[in-house]
Amino acid sequence: MDIDDFWVFLERSARETDDQLQRTRWLEERLCRVARKHIVDFQIHVDTLRRPLDTYAMWGAASLMLEGWCSGDSFWYFQPWLIGQGRRWYEHAALSPDNLADLPAVRALAGRRRREWDKAEWPGWETLAYVARRAHDYLTGQEDSIVAELRTRGHRSLSDPAPADRAWNFRDPAELRRRLPRLTGLFPPERFLNFA
Repeated sequence: MDIDDFWVFLERSARETDDQLQRTRWLEERLCRVARKHIVDFQIHVDTLRRPLDTYAMWGAASLMLEGWCSGDSFWYFQPWLIGQGRRWYEHAALSPDNLADLPAVRALAGRRRREWDKAEWPGWETLAYVARRAHDYLTGQEDSIVAELRTRGHRSLSDPAPADRAWNFRDPAELRRRLPRLTGLFPPERFLNFA
């Protein structure tokens, strides 16, 4: 499964299902029908696509959207959600976190507090990170069986954010506006963040 196949497969899951839970099940079921090497490819693609998103710049954008409540776990689940938006939106946002302002799924959240968001709208998709593992476990009958195959291919999956860029203060409204001018237009920091 090359990267083009991955995107076609992932985007098809969005077209053929109605919500994230159905989408996760669809992906798992379809992955159980392919060769194990393709399941491993799928996991490698998810992990590799995380890397350009794993920045303090993107973490700051996610934090702004989530009203300042973006822990390491929340950011870790935000990354596969963004991948799940499809190739076009992923690549657009990966160029600049401020480009999140263009995503239809992000625009749908704007103007409302996070407590008003429906569960299906929430910008997080933790289970995408485990779809390939579960399919691989099912096919082999062994828990965490994918780990050895990933290692054989020289791939190590990360389990937490590890941004390499320079950290900055996500709670500074002026800095947020400077770095994320369009996104702060949708999610004004003074409205969402409690600045002491």
